[in-house]
Amino acid sequence: MAIPEWTIADFIHRGPWWRNRGILLLNIYLLLPLLTSTVNGYDSSLVNGLQIIPAWQKQFHDPHGKALGLINSAQMIGSLAGLPFTPFCSDWFGRRVTLLIGALLMLGGVATQGTASSVAQFVGARVLIGAGLTFGLNAAPLLITELAYPTHRGKITSLYNTSWYAGSIVAAWACFGALNGASRSTWSWRIPTVIQAMGPLLQITLIWFVPESPRWLISKGWEGKASRILARFHANGFDERDPLVIFEMAQIRHALKMEKEISQGSSFATLFKTPGNRKRMRIIIGIALFSQWSGNGLVSYYINLVLDGVGISGTSAKAAINGGLQVWNFAAALTGALLVDRLGRRTLFIVSNAGMLITFSVWTLTTALFNTIHTSAAAKATIPFIFMFYLFYDLAYTPMLVAYTLEILPFTIRAKGFAVMNLTVSLTLAFNQFVNPWALDAIGWKYYLVYCGWLGLELVFILTFIVETRGRTLEETAALFDGEEKPNTLVQTGGHAATISMGRVSMPLDGPDDIFVTPEKSRKSHSEFYELRRTRSTSEMDRWEHSGSIGDFRAL
Repeated sequence: MAIPEWTIADFIHRGPWWRNRGILLLNIYLLLPLLTSTVNGYDSSLVNGLQIIPAWQKQFHDPHGKALGLINSAQMIGSLAGLPFTPFCSDWFGRRVTLLIGALLMLGGVATQGTASSVAQFVGARVLIGAGLTFGLNAAPLLITELAYPTHRGKITSLYNTSWYAGSIVAAWACFGALNGASRSTWSWRIPTVIQAMGPLLQITLIWFVPESPRWLISKGWEGKASRILARFHANGFDERDPLVIFEMAQIRHALKMEKEISQGSSFATLFKTPGNRKRMRIIIGIALFSQWSGNGLVSYYINLVLDGVGISGTSAKAAINGGLQVWNFAAALTGALLVDRLGRRTLFIVSNAGMLITFSVWTLTTALFNTIHTSAAAKATIPFIFMFYLFYDLAYTPMLVAYTLEILPFTIRAKGFAVMNLTVSLTLAFNQFVNPWALDAIGWKYYLVYCGWLGLELVFILTFIVETRGRTLEETAALFDGEEKPNTLVQTGGHAATISMGRVSMPLDGPDDIFVTPEKSRKSHSEFYELRRTRSTSEMDRWEHSGSIGDFRAL
């Protein structure tokens, strides 16, 4: 196949995205699925916040031991129960419907939780909320990844997991405000629960304004609907013959055809049947493990024990450190999300793992010094290194755990592969909750040495297996693991389709026979389309400029 005259870089919007009405509307609509992660962050922090409210303790008769353990684990039980069904729901009924199902279940759970009068009711509500969350957490990032504008996909999908901290911060302040405003009333714990209903209620009300995934529509044979969505939001209302729309439609069609040729079924076993899929799952399971087993679980769930280990025992001091750490995490994760296209995925992962190894090693040293020679200077030095450790963790693992997983998975196994990633995270969280406090109690600071060695292994894994993916379309990125020729074939497929649509080639397309384009559909010249998208700035276009070979765009 000959090299196409034009590529997607020729049709990407130039200038500030907010001046393009289609992209502006699309990004506003994508706030709704982004809200799922915020709701998850809120819910994950809510129970911890409720436990410090006297009225909640009184309502449920000061739960402790098994009762408290069941309350804390009920959400995870619901999530694990719903997890096997979520990818099938996303693939059969679509991303929007699955997101709606999750929001309905969450709203029912929140209503039950807010009116609960016994531990059994509260636990049942938590299970229902967990089931709803697992449907939403599967569908929302799929919809964002498959619908976002090509040059925005990396940043917006990275912002998805980053917004977890926003929910966590809101939950902490909601509990604080309710406690101070109505400390003796049951509303001191019911108000934070009522606030939790806002997210799913907004999703139920507004979900139909959000377009369905064009990839899912094409996979079901509804190409006309997919084309209209791409034309409205990616081509700023241009007709369906717009070169960018033609390019994307051709790539999606051809990618789906290649996936069917390579795929050996549609079950979970398909994830490990081909060499390309095994490469993908090795990376996905690896980074899912690293996201929870890098030492971050020590502070995330047992900050009280960690601070006790360096001599910080004051309640107000612990609360201040914990609150400041949440805001710091959000700022660091937001920075990482905004850098994914500028520095690249592989670079951020390497910087993150190397930084965590160095800072955690120093953190271990200061903790050891305090516990062996009881120097207060070592205790004071520990706190800055905890913050530095989280800076490096949040640069990559918070924004890119979801984003990188989704972009390296092809459409046909994307929902199932993402479910496996979520399952891996849940299992490692369970490990952290049971093993970390036991190990800290048994061997103290020496347990940190285990994580130091593990972080070294993580860095070797990242250097060996992580593949750079920036500057590629979603289809080209997913095809990277199926052989070097696959991404180039997709570039050529889209390029030839767009070239023909511009009327610059009159001969038949020498390529896949499943691509439907007609030269007579568009008579606009390249310069006309260029001017229609042109504004005063070219920063977004610069990040998708050619690097010298077809199909290899770099994000500067």
